[in-house]
Amino acid sequence: MAYNFDSIELQWQERWQREGTFCASGDTARPKYYCLEMFPYPSGKIHMGHVRNYSIGDVIARYKKMRGFEVLHPMGWDSLGLPAENAAKERGIHPQEWTLSNIGTMREQLKRMGFGYDWDREVTTCLPEYYRWNQYIFIKMFEKGLAYKKASEVNWCPECQTVLANEQVENGTCWRCEAHVETRNLEQWFLRITDYADALLDDHGDLGKWPPQVLLMQQNWIGKSAGAMVRFPVAGTGIKIDIFTTRLDTIFGCTFFALSVKHPLVGALLADHPDREGAEAFIREVESDRLSSREETEKKGFFTGKYAVNPFNGEQVPIWLANFVLMDYGTGAIMSVPAHDSRDFEFAARYNLAVREVIVPTVETAAQLTITKVSSDKGFLIQSGPYSGLSSDEAIQRMGDYLAQNELGELRTMIRLRDWGVSRQRYWGTPIPIVYCERCGIVPEKLESLPVLLPKDVEFSYEGGSPLEKHPSFKQTACPKCGAPARRETDTMDTFFDSSWYFFRYCGRHEALPFDPREASSWMPVDLYIGGIEHAILHLIYARFFCKLFRDFGWTDQKEPFPHLLTQGMVTLGGSKMSKSKGNVVDPNALIEQYGADTARLFVLFAAPPEKSLEWSDKGVEGCHRFLQRVWAFYERRHQELLATPAKQSSESTSGQALLVSLHETIKKVGEDIEDRFKLNTAIAAMMEFFNHLSANEDALSDEIGLLRHALEMLLKLLNPFTPHFSNELWSRLGHRGLLENEAWPDFDQDLIDMQMVNVMIQINGKVRDKLVVVPGLTEEEISGKAQELEKVRQHLQGKTVLKIIYVADKLLSYVVK
Repeated sequence: MAYNFDSIELQWQERWQREGTFCASGDTARPKYYCLEMFPYPSGKIHMGHVRNYSIGDVIARYKKMRGFEVLHPMGWDSLGLPAENAAKERGIHPQEWTLSNIGTMREQLKRMGFGYDWDREVTTCLPEYYRWNQYIFIKMFEKGLAYKKASEVNWCPECQTVLANEQVENGTCWRCEAHVETRNLEQWFLRITDYADALLDDHGDLGKWPPQVLLMQQNWIGKSAGAMVRFPVAGTGIKIDIFTTRLDTIFGCTFFALSVKHPLVGALLADHPDREGAEAFIREVESDRLSSREETEKKGFFTGKYAVNPFNGEQVPIWLANFVLMDYGTGAIMSVPAHDSRDFEFAARYNLAVREVIVPTVETAAQLTITKVSSDKGFLIQSGPYSGLSSDEAIQRMGDYLAQNELGELRTMIRLRDWGVSRQRYWGTPIPIVYCERCGIVPEKLESLPVLLPKDVEFSYEGGSPLEKHPSFKQTACPKCGAPARRETDTMDTFFDSSWYFFRYCGRHEALPFDPREASSWMPVDLYIGGIEHAILHLIYARFFCKLFRDFGWTDQKEPFPHLLTQGMVTLGGSKMSKSKGNVVDPNALIEQYGADTARLFVLFAAPPEKSLEWSDKGVEGCHRFLQRVWAFYERRHQELLATPAKQSSESTSGQALLVSLHETIKKVGEDIEDRFKLNTAIAAMMEFFNHLSANEDALSDEIGLLRHALEMLLKLLNPFTPHFSNELWSRLGHRGLLENEAWPDFDQDLIDMQMVNVMIQINGKVRDKLVVVPGLTEEEISGKAQELEKVRQHLQGKTVLKIIYVADKLLSYVVK
């Protein structure tokens, strides 16, 4: 009978659901394992990137379950955000209707793939039962001074009518609608993530199982730098400009000053400039370029006409506005040392500014003042007044003392990280639970009044602005403190807030807290977190921040939520990432209809290591399908014998012993590839290789059906995490009533593996006629006896006289006959 994957897969999915196979219980003596993939945005349908990510996690979760762990493997929906609001405008439906419909579709798709999720713990962030806890957390942060409001310059999309993070601006346009992005100054709510900057960096030591590039990306994003704050007076004015430098030792090499066009003192510096129109045109050009690209290829500047005074030697240096200086790091002003900074050197060369070398590799090279290349290395100072001859480190310390003693600055550590702006001017998000009262000021909503619900009767139009701002009954409220008429906050939260703690919610619900601390203490931390490297910075930093925040609130004892991170590669077609806009999307539904879910799972796991990109191949899919069909056909050929014969785990024959060695080597490799290396592709290759061995020796082992049954059963156990429907079906057809998920993972016999088999070639008159696979060390008589049992050898020896036998131990047995 052919392998009818469609009916078979549905049958096993129904049984898993009926028996609650993947429902996690915290009340168990078994060790726990929390396996988690980043939850999806419900955009409508799952794509091959989802299939790959979730197939990886499902293999690990099923494997751990067979290893005897109590496994938590949940799924949910990151379901708030702008796309649903845009869909409401385009389709004339409410965002909730669109979102919940998409969730229903995607949930069924995930179930059809056979992923073993605990659906009883499903989380949907757009439902009040979830976002009320966003509001609860926000209020707790507000009470501790960790949430505050201030005016801030933001990226503004005029089409979406909302604030965008820097990462959401692509080449000067909105990442979603591609409208040209503007800058505006708005009152925004912020979270003090900078209070946790040191902990976020210091605790990298607990993340030894993270990809090094992810840790580096986070280090660079936080950007902690030891340096000095230095105050430069502006000649002829009362203005003073602070700069931060990590290389105070180079200050005598400062030959010009550079400011961001957004620096607050730009207006004062340009107040009497003769070319104000030129200055304003330059500022507009820089702002346009900033939104188009974060990395400038050409350094540009505008001379302010003013000069800064070096506090160490009194030298006056020209002050320029420069397109390469940004306000999001340091003070938005820099002292420029072109001899020791390639960016400054490029600018100096363009505008013919002085270049002065003040650092050399050794004291002996101090006389060599010809600059051959820009060097940013530390060394020894020259042309630096009383500090000449000192090493960089010693000079920095002495210069820092000088600054402090003369109230000109101080040594200081600076971070690049800025507080997290969470305000969004849109509807489909968590309402910020704040009320503005003329008497009481800014007042949080009462905890017992949560959730502040999103009103259903809103109008969505392209006129702009948040629907909440235009909704009188939502906006107008009473002060929670004094009861007087008040105004409700109409901004909603950045959806990164939702995804920063959902993994705690999976652990268990609680009536009075966002999650059950007792259950969280059992399940947390997440033992393996799987997701794309595109989330290396924002999501993962925010999630780590919330974990530390919850620890300080006394809700958890965890420092880090994800000690082990696996970043899977993307799925490509023709070398490009699959996307609807490129028309290169492979539909998982069509793939399942043609080949079945197990084939789809097997291919996305076999085609490449998890961390590498996977290039889609129709031939590769067909090859995986053929492999399953071959295993099925093997069972069909022998099913009556297999059913009638109990499994046997030993053999006296050479072929049987060789098969057992191969089986135990395969068990060892598959387990190690899953457990230690996540090399799921090589685990699958090992199983395919073993089945080739089994097939090639099927006839030779036709008298050892018990051994064949044992080999097939072990192969099905190994395959189960990868192809669970297929494996369970054949397992049941072998007469087993239980689920493979409840079977123990097979053990390997290292002593048997160490007993390496050898190939002894059998020649007759110089031609190889067959071979023996035997344990090493057999005598000539033992090998000759086994050889003459081989059919091909018997045929060529029949009627012949053996003149001579030549035996090379463990390699060759040669008959000379006539």
